[in-house]
Amino acid sequence: MGRQMATSKFAWALVLLCACLPAWPPANGQTNPRQRETVAEANSIIGADDVLDVEVFDTPELSSQTARVTEAGDVNLPVLGAIAVAGLSPSEAARKIESELKSRGIMLQPHVTVSIAESAPRGATLLGEVKGPGVYSVAGGRRRLLDLIAMAGGLGPNAGKLVTIAHRDDPHHPEMVRLVPRAAQLGSQQNPVIRPGDTIMVGRAGVVYILGDVGKPGGFLIDNDVHISVMQALTLAGGWNKEAALSKAVLIRTIPQGHKELDLDLKRILKGKQADVKVEDGDILYVPTSLGKTLAYRGMEAVIAAAQAAVVYTSFSY
Repeated sequence: MGRQMATSKFAWALVLLCACLPAWPPANGQTNPRQRETVAEANSIIGADDVLDVEVFDTPELSSQTARVTEAGDVNLPVLGAIAVAGLSPSEAARKIESELKSRGIMLQPHVTVSIAESAPRGATLLGEVKGPGVYSVAGGRRRLLDLIAMAGGLGPNAGKLVTIAHRDDPHHPEMVRLVPRAAQLGSQQNPVIRPGDTIMVGRAGVVYILGDVGKPGGFLIDNDVHISVMQALTLAGGWNKEAALSKAVLIRTIPQGHKELDLDLKRILKGKQADVKVEDGDILYVPTSLGKTLAYRGMEAVIAAAQAAVVYTSFSY
């Protein structure tokens, strides 16, 4: 008898507990929006250009599945108009929309879910001659070109002066920026804003190799957009030594078929009797010695091998 009474009391308690719980599933077949939020959504942050799916529970006329966040960080919703959501998580944005619906007297107990249907790029890609190429955050549109180069650890040793910026919204019309030396006034340096989805390419400088009986043999960086002459290139190497055989200089240039030699008489060039040739990226200028000392000219292959082992000096000062 006592066991029956205990069972009866337990059954009544179970009935009362079930009566206090909400119906599942809801009568209209929809799930509670507050229970649909995932951990990933809660940890996401809404930003400009994101596309949001805003669902007002059981009120489709107030919902929007194509709400794009503007550059200002607002999203335009039916009836409510512009609501600032940038910097909020989807959950925080949903609570804000609920508060707006209640404060404006549109709904008494609104239930809103917000999810990011399409995430806009948050970073810009930095490639080329920098120490740490990769994708860097530019969220908020407050990063500029020099900021990203600094974030990448600075320019690489072979960086040139030309930077190309392909903007995400207009990739077929890239912006060209020339880097200026540190010695120049800071106000002369272009420093455009970098936006999410942009691609920045830091170009490589050209290299001309000056070997033989010169002041400082080696490779020297040159600006690919400003072609210098043989005589100008020699100044990078500190000129020639007293024993140099100026009339027997050789310029070796890479061509599609391989390499070709161009004999130069630097004495005639100095006197204006021979044209001063423009050097190009990869050129090797060899000035032999008249005393037959080390580095005596032993053919094109020997000079090319020496160039490959030469130290490359930077001629730029960023």
